[in-house]
Amino acid sequence: LRDQSQVDRVLYTALPDDPGHDLWKRDFSGASGLFGLILNASSQSAVALMLDNMDLFAMGASWGGYESLMIPTDPGKIRTASDWSPTGPCLRLHIGLEDPDDLIADLDKGLARLSSAA
Repeated sequence: LRDQSQVDRVLYTALPDDPGHDLWKRDFSGASGLFGLILNASSQSAVALMLDNMDLFAMGASWGGYESLMIPTDPGKIRTASDWSPTGPCLRLHIGLEDPDDLIADLDKGLARLSSAA
């Protein structure tokens, strides 16, 4: 996802280049399938087109289930410790038990829809 032109940043402390990686490495021995994406500047309608037509990712927040989920989020509304000024919309993803290649293909198609709507 970090190499996709539509993605500005992947928010996942298990990645070595994440600003919180050292704390994650100090305190954890594993990682989960829950992470965020900051997209490059995109309209709400473009993001809706991406999300509304996903085949494997359902809309919703994860409660520890087995299915892959994706939902738009705006942490700036509740953030108090520091400013939240992303380059574009933010998505929260939970990766479930579906085949990784199928999930990657679904994300590729979604990002292509996002680009075509821009």
